[in-house]
Amino acid sequence: MDASGRDIAYMRRALDLAALGLGRVEPNPMVGAVVVQGDEVVGEGYHARYGGPHAEVVALGNAGPKARGAELFVTLEPCCHHGKTPPCTGAILAAGVRRVVAAVADPFPEVSGRGLAALREAGLEVVVGMGELRARRLNAAFFKRQRTGLPLVIAKWAMTLDGRLAAADGSSRWISSEESRRRVHEVRRISDAVLVGSGTAVADEPSLTVRHVEPLPERGQPTRVIMDSGLAIDAAREPARSAAEVPVIVYTSDDALAGRGNRADALRRAGCDLVAVPRVEAGLSPEAVVQDLGRRGMSRILVEGGARILGSFFAAGLVDRVMIFIAPRLLGSADALGPVAGPNGLTLADALDVADLTCERVGPDVLIQGRTGEF
Repeated sequence: MDASGRDIAYMRRALDLAALGLGRVEPNPMVGAVVVQGDEVVGEGYHARYGGPHAEVVALGNAGPKARGAELFVTLEPCCHHGKTPPCTGAILAAGVRRVVAAVADPFPEVSGRGLAALREAGLEVVVGMGELRARRLNAAFFKRQRTGLPLVIAKWAMTLDGRLAAADGSSRWISSEESRRRVHEVRRISDAVLVGSGTAVADEPSLTVRHVEPLPERGQPTRVIMDSGLAIDAAREPARSAAEVPVIVYTSDDALAGRGNRADALRRAGCDLVAVPRVEAGLSPEAVVQDLGRRGMSRILVEGGARILGSFFAAGLVDRVMIFIAPRLLGSADALGPVAGPNGLTLADALDVADLTCERVGPDVLIQGRTGEF
């Protein structure tokens, strides 16, 4: 194996390790590290939980004395500041590592470029950029929050082969299979919030909790978010009914709070957090909602519908990823609902391209995923 192939192989291993922290370390990034002495891996580690030791420290600790004169492959620039843990650059220098290969520079302002510079100034060989694209995709939520202050937004829906989200009467349980629903719950458990509109909340009374898989103990249940411009949801029904156990944020309008004071009071007594945001032509401002969720420190939001909510998020350019389940069923109804109800008058020139497309079988269904923007 040539030198570049060797570096690629070790960085792939570091990236695989980093992914083990998914859902457990946010708002921190997922990071993996591999210590190599000659052609032998002598230490590995990853950032396993928020506030816990960083990947480099774990890997170097596992390597022990074998780290002296070794190479360190790490998926993100080592930190050089005191946060919840001491700087990793200090641990690297103390261990006697001779070469550091980092996938990507850290966008966090207190680190960005400084950690790599400190290692170079100490005489270490430093290589940056090996595996950068995969490292950025893996930590898309972290990179987006650092760049914009906003969480990563994933739009999810399930539909029939003829593109229908629900029957003409609004019924949608269950279009997709149990296997697909399990996959959705795997994403819910790594998300900070699950968001739906009031139409979905009223019609389906969804719990919006993690059920088909175990919630992550570090995270618990995601916050349930309802966009409800007219305060249509009922405090005695789900998801508001269980707001004292699992948080519920209801985004609504000033006029609804003023005009439906009794309902607002009931929702607050049930434990809901009511937040007024501006109205727009299509309902409530999705930009204001996402900005508020970002201010609350959220990193990953799963938007599950309905069609108008999905349409408003796409029209505002807020969606980063799509997760589309296609069930092998034909509804065959002209009046049945489609998945995205966006603005009229759009042409093919206005169509949103989806990149990095993947397609896989999930039980009897097909899952299509892709990226709709930079992140």
